Amino acid sequence: MTVYKTLPEYSAMNAQQFFEEIVPSQKPIVIRGYAKNWPFVVSAKKSPSDFVAYLSQFYTGKKTTMVVAPPAANKRFYYNEELTDINYLSGEERLDLFLGRLLELIDRDVYPAISMQSTLTSEILPDLANENRSDFFPEVEPRLWIGNEGIVNTHYDGSDNVACVVAGRRRFILFPPEQTCHLYPGSLNFTPAGAPTSLVDINKPDFERYPLFKHALAEAYSVELAPGDAIFIPMLWWHHVESLDKVNALMNYWWNGSSAPNAVSPSAIDSLNIAMLAMRDLTQKQRDAWRCMFDHYLFHQALDPRSYIPEHPLHILGDLSAEDVRMIKDFFITKLQK
Repeated sequence: MTVYKTLPEYSAMNAQQFFEEIVPSQKPIVIRGYAKNWPFVVSAKKSPSDFVAYLSQFYTGKKTTMVVAPPAANKRFYYNEELTDINYLSGEERLDLFLGRLLELIDRDVYPAISMQSTLTSEILPDLANENRSDFFPEVEPRLWIGNEGIVNTHYDGSDNVACVVAGRRRFILFPPEQTCHLYPGSLNFTPAGAPTSLVDINKPDFERYPLFKHALAEAYSVELAPGDAIFIPMLWWHHVESLDKVNALMNYWWNGSSAPNAVSPSAIDSLNIAMLAMRDLTQKQRDAWRCMFDHYLFHQALDPRSYIPEHPLHILGDLSAEDVRMIKDFFITKLQK
């Protein structure tokens, strides 16, 4: 039986403390009761019907994307057995019909996993965020996730994330970025939901096929959140998420990185793809040599180049104007077309 590490927990925290002390450390934490006073949370604690009634008053009638995994998928939104496709269906549906279906499935013994994932509240519930505001993110639009029992396999996000459980319970299992090679990440470009995911089934790990996963488990954290609780997941921290009840909901905030409102290309994941394209034919020794270059110029492992290069010739190593960025992008657009 796996013995997981525990995350630091706070019962109170203000925005200043969060952004000045917690976020710079890039370590996950739990904030118990973060959203306990939200009307959304209060309604969910009463009953599933109260939860649905509360949501319905904000509904605009627009459709949004829903996903359905058959009972044979065992509540897991993932690849199929052959890793040639995904194991669930996706389509547009009205929110009121989806919520009605959610209530209908509560009393079923055999049922599909259904979920509305990563929906911007402004699109279908424009006033929901106004009644359920976060002091941490007054200008960040939250995303809404609603469903029954479901499993999202271990993956990472390209942005820092604060996720608030609104209804039901959720279990999070987290792995630090240093464990990436032990998690057997799948394709960067063919993924179940847009983010690269581990090929290991955390609930039934195949240690013969994935022996290094034992090292990842030794460094894993686990926590269960109740309605009103929140978790901070720093970017590139791998996380496995299980919804434990037949009606659950979560609101989350991505505010920087690839999900920032003002994010511009290329994203960090774009850069990784370009680097892989550029270096795909190099030998291991040559890749090792290039790692030294990345460590020096990009990651500043031992010395920051800006500490000894005069300001005027820094160019891309220094501060860039919007015009500088445009010129660099135009240069690479031309170069990549050859």
